[in-house]
Amino acid sequence: MEVKSARFLKSFGEYSQMQNELKPEFAFIGRSNVGKSSLINMLCNNKYLAKTSSTPGKTKLINQFLINEKWYLVDLPGYGYARVSKGDKKVFDSLITNYIINRENLFCLFVLIDSRLEPQKIDLEFITKCGESGIPICLVFTKIDKDKGKFVTQNVEAMLNELKKTWENLPTHLLSSAEKGDGRKEILKFISNALK
Repeated sequence: MEVKSARFLKSFGEYSQMQNELKPEFAFIGRSNVGKSSLINMLCNNKYLAKTSSTPGKTKLINQFLINEKWYLVDLPGYGYARVSKGDKKVFDSLITNYIINRENLFCLFVLIDSRLEPQKIDLEFITKCGESGIPICLVFTKIDKDKGKFVTQNVEAMLNELKKTWENLPTHLLSSAEKGDGRKEILKFISNALK
């Protein structure tokens, strides 16, 4: 798939406010500071499309983009942010859950995982929650360029082994680097196949 056009539509505080022409939608979510905005920009070949920040938890609303005038890409708030109040955390959690559970045209939720880290409890819990709710997901391990040696391979295998304890069939997983462009072709191919 070639991304010929990508434009920001709007930010939303409630999923029900979103553009809803029933175009296919692909959403991206992950723990704060996982490199979500950078990955979205890499996929769309536009480093200014999604706002990036060194401050975790910058995305606080649902950001919706229209790609090739045919499908939506959605940037969801991160989970696991430590620097927000309990009240804000509840609002974010509710926003995310309502979107994931109720969005009829959600074709796939890409769950981003930092490949530099050993399996994180919060990622495992979120992925399990998606599985229990029947949400179609694809795991994307980010920042594979940041770690030298075989730690990335070990961390990915460790995460998949953890999931095998509760998953009969593991979701698809892909490797990516926003900095080097790794995984772009594979992610866009995954989306293209889902659209067929």
